[in-house]
Amino acid sequence: MTKTRHMCVVAAACAAVLAGCSSPAPISDASPGDPLIRTWKEGERPAVPDLSGPSLEGGTVSLSDYRGKVVLINAWASYCGPCRAEAPELKKVQKKYGARGLRILGLDNDAGRGAGLAFQKQYRLDYPSLHDPSGKQLLRLPRGVVTTQGLPFTIVVDSSGKVAAVRMGAVTEARLAKIIEPLL
Repeated sequence: MTKTRHMCVVAAACAAVLAGCSSPAPISDASPGDPLIRTWKEGERPAVPDLSGPSLEGGTVSLSDYRGKVVLINAWASYCGPCRAEAPELKKVQKKYGARGLRILGLDNDAGRGAGLAFQKQYRLDYPSLHDPSGKQLLRLPRGVVTTQGLPFTIVVDSSGKVAAVRMGAVTEARLAKIIEPLL
């Protein structure tokens, strides 16, 4: 990577993190003091495109399969340490809120399916993951919603298909509860 390209990547990442410190009001008290969370007020939320494609299991998965539901889109890769740390937390969130309508859609960034499948099996994740090694699905997200330079990140989509919140870095059940509860 050239020095200029590296500086552009760093600048873009910093701008995206700082954008999380801007003025959109939080859903709850999830964002004060946490520059890695960005929330949008209802009515100002950007729409999420229908992310779709091959799943790790070999079928097809689509965000539109969850129309009318609150969805956590969690971007991860098996080689990512923070992704491994948050996997048990996501499993807890699914167990706690699944009956209330929450759905989780993983977005696997691994080059090959084998590593992603092994990750899902190791952490006993029973929600589907879209296999997106090239990042094409991520590039379809509205500009400024999230920086795709690092993993993991989680996008909380409200029941109308709009971005309610984004969390850069690993999530915990407690942090997600503050965002999810008002949406369910």
